[in-house]
Amino acid sequence: MHINSEKQEERHQGSALEVLRVFIKLGLTSFGGPIAHIGYFHKTFIEQKKWISEAQFAQLLAVSQFLPGPASSQLGFAIGLHRAGWLGAFSAFIGFTLPSAIVLVFFSLYVSQTYSSLSNALTQGLKLVACVVVIDAIFNMTKNLCPDLRRKLLALGSAIFLVTVDQIYGQLIVILAAAIYGALVLKDPSPQARPANIVYYSSRIGITLLSVFFLLLLLTFISTDQKDLLNAQVFYQAGALVFGGGHVVLPLLEESVVHTGIIDEATFISGYGAAQAIPGPMFSFAAYLGALMSAENALLGACLALVSIFLPGFILLGGVLPFWQLLATRKSLVAAITSVNAAVVGILLATLYDPIITSGIQSLADIAIVVCGCIILIHFKRSPLWIVALCIATSLLRAFI
Repeated sequence: MHINSEKQEERHQGSALEVLRVFIKLGLTSFGGPIAHIGYFHKTFIEQKKWISEAQFAQLLAVSQFLPGPASSQLGFAIGLHRAGWLGAFSAFIGFTLPSAIVLVFFSLYVSQTYSSLSNALTQGLKLVACVVVIDAIFNMTKNLCPDLRRKLLALGSAIFLVTVDQIYGQLIVILAAAIYGALVLKDPSPQARPANIVYYSSRIGITLLSVFFLLLLLTFISTDQKDLLNAQVFYQAGALVFGGGHVVLPLLEESVVHTGIIDEATFISGYGAAQAIPGPMFSFAAYLGALMSAENALLGACLALVSIFLPGFILLGGVLPFWQLLATRKSLVAAITSVNAAVVGILLATLYDPIITSGIQSLADIAIVVCGCIILIHFKRSPLWIVALCIATSLLRAFI
């Protein structure tokens, strides 16, 4: 009884409003993509707020990276859950996602209704933004996730496979193969720490959430002529089947909405560039696409897409957390995670080539702009806003001079 009361007290040591305030600030200021978000979260919730311990943060980060879905948003969701229960988790999602979603909906309305030299120049500039930021993400992720030759080769092999075999589920095949390879071949050198308490609800709730996740996933494969339901299926599948976070969702969404002719490639890439340029989660890109796919009611389409792409990752995370502590000490699981992380770098590398470089680089001037942007972002470590300013300004100058 005494233990239960301690757990209950720890679970309710914060309020949903408190969580909302902190995550709105992060949603307005967290530039740089999912890798950078982890740094923001670490500084905010361990160093400044002291909401969780280093061990708790590490385990929440590990499970978020292992599961499909938006890793940084799942980490924020888990921190909100730990701090203030389910209302805290929901508040973390709203606060972190809403600012970027609003910006992208407005951007989608502008792009879909404006066909001018200015719009074309802006689109090209944002394509170059996407190129620079993805190169930076690959650079950082390679350092962190591919520390040895075997994992570098695994990443390179994954990229070659995906470029060569153009299949919608190619990245899922790569992830599964990497996990099997890691569990059977690789040995994780890091010592295994004793699991820290990270969740305070029963495994019965976890089983229920996992059942809901798989039921909804099965429903997405049922054919339908209802447009809104079809759109929800597209985004739920993307959120449920993509590993590696926002950058890696690009090829799956492209396959679903560009190759099927729903949205043209230029509009798709420009929206991705805009999503790179603003703070908050990359999965907010779904709001942009949803608004364009439901032109008769852009706001409803954006909300439906946003909920559909985030929901599977959150349900799955909530379902897995009660069991994670039992599995976290297994060396084979840790080795599988390290291999999956390396494969994610390969997926991103393949995405950089196609469609980002193939559609965004059109001249030597574009290459020069991208190189300058990489130097600014990687060497001088400036804010991504510098890259946005550089790419858009040079594109506008070239269009009107």
